[in-house]
Amino acid sequence: MPVFRLSKEELIFPAPALAEDSGLLAVGGDLSVDRLLLAYTHGIFPWYNPGEEILWWCPKERFLIFPRDIHVSHSMKKYMKKHTFKVLLNRDFQDTMHHCRIKREASEGTWISDEMEEAYLKLHHAGFAVSVEAYEEEKLAGGLYGVVIGRCFFGESMFSEQENGSKIALIVFSRFLEQRGFLFIDCQFHTDHLEHMGGQYVSWDRFEDLLREGTVSGEVQG
Repeated sequence: MPVFRLSKEELIFPAPALAEDSGLLAVGGDLSVDRLLLAYTHGIFPWYNPGEEILWWCPKERFLIFPRDIHVSHSMKKYMKKHTFKVLLNRDFQDTMHHCRIKREASEGTWISDEMEEAYLKLHHAGFAVSVEAYEEEKLAGGLYGVVIGRCFFGESMFSEQENGSKIALIVFSRFLEQRGFLFIDCQFHTDHLEHMGGQYVSWDRFEDLLREGTVSGEVQG
């Protein structure tokens, strides 16, 4: 099945169910706020190497964390009792996203390019992208960022500056989302780390139902 080519002039995506088994759905288009919102509302997201054409993905099995099911291990509970953290929402979205980029560039490489940073900052200014930062003794310990539409959170990336920094941010944020009736955290793809935190696969049909229900209403407030 050929991959669909998008035009910058036309704001449209092919049906998500037409994605390849790998999850690849389309190529091209742009990263405008309107296109990103249309994409995420239908379970589609951009992921590509810097300098290359934009690739749009929609895995048919989705890896989610349900906020109420966030897993906190026994060792993590002990760690949290011994350390005092402050977790903030939207302290500095641009800085948090850039931290994620730097950490990934230093390890396995990153898809977070200048173009991506600029696009998601615009999405943040429009009220649809948020960052979460964990501090210990006024020092940045870790954080994450992602996209919020209705009662759905689409996680993009996370980083740690010290042990368990990103885990603390995710655990506290999950509880925050649960209190506000959010349906899921979309992890997009499986990782062992996220599975350990409570991530699980759901079918496309179930994910699509959750999308319909969750994108109707809801917001994240500090």
